[in-house]
Amino acid sequence: MNARAQSEVSVVEADVVITRALKAPRQLVFQMWTDPEHLPVWWGPNGFNCTRCEMDVRVGGRFYLEMRGPDGATCPCEGVYKEIVAPERIVYDGLAEEGHPCGAGLPPYGRVTISFTEHEGVTTVRIHAKLRSVADREAAMQMGFGTGWAQTLERLDAYLS
Repeated sequence: MNARAQSEVSVVEADVVITRALKAPRQLVFQMWTDPEHLPVWWGPNGFNCTRCEMDVRVGGRFYLEMRGPDGATCPCEGVYKEIVAPERIVYDGLAEEGHPCGAGLPPYGRVTISFTEHEGVTTVRIHAKLRSVADREAAMQMGFGTGWAQTLERLDAYLS
């Protein structure tokens, strides 16, 4: 399996699914998603920097990330963890503000499930975002949801290398 393959983005009804294979063990990839020392290094689309990272990685815990875009604008990303099964799965509800550009990454009222599966040293990350409606999904996609996550996973892949 080519770990340098591009991310795959698919849409069905109000859901968006993004997958990417990373040439790294599942435990390490899971750690990158749950460690506030590592996550800010790779989080966000190209040209964005994660300037603030607060994580309480437990069911009911919250996370708050701030990204600064190439234009200098600050994008808050906030969510509540609903399920943590190390190193298999993270589930959270996005609390981003409606209409805010970062709402595309953590859509308001969206539930995001991140799954980690490993085969022969390659971990596949699967991001499944379930939004309230097709209209919400379309709005998120128009704001760059698919592209932003694909670039974020590319950054994670480069960081793991």
